[in-house]
Amino acid sequence: MNSNKKKLLPESDELLKVLKDRFEKNMVRHKGLVWDKVQSKLEANPDKVLSLGEMERTGGEPDVIGFDKKSGGYVFCDFSEESPAGRRSLCYDRDALNARKEHKPKNSAMDLAAEMGIEILTEEQYRELQELGEFDLKTSSWIQTPTEIRKLGGALFCDRRYNTIFVYHNGVESYYAARGFRGLLKV
Repeated sequence: MNSNKKKLLPESDELLKVLKDRFEKNMVRHKGLVWDKVQSKLEANPDKVLSLGEMERTGGEPDVIGFDKKSGGYVFCDFSEESPAGRRSLCYDRDALNARKEHKPKNSAMDLAAEMGIEILTEEQYRELQELGEFDLKTSSWIQTPTEIRKLGGALFCDRRYNTIFVYHNGVESYYAARGFRGLLKV
């Protein structure tokens, strides 16, 4: 038994089975990659497995989207059809959450992503994801917002409508039942 495997929690075995099954059913997302190498990397990084567990628990359906030659790591992304259900109704960041006087959401997208150990997608990453399928046809997802826009009280989100990927803006304090965020994890 691999000594790193001992560090994984018992429920990690079930998660690895789910991830392997998803990986094998969706080879178009990661042509040329081999699950055994991905699993070895995961077993060597139990903290990343915990992050993937959170992505799965919140409805993200994470899968490998590629291999980063620079870091030598695999990149996972949320592939749920709609913005993950367990990550919706969140304002953009902590400052926005603190600024709300009433009807505060339970958390912010940036804080929850940090707690989960993942990153919110950039606009470029969101567009790359959309090349592998059609996502957010009924929901929307916060994306990383440029500092200049955030300083002015705005934040960006994306969705797919009319076979087109749209980028919109909203005030950082806003939150909606149909808006969440998609995450990225490098292992």
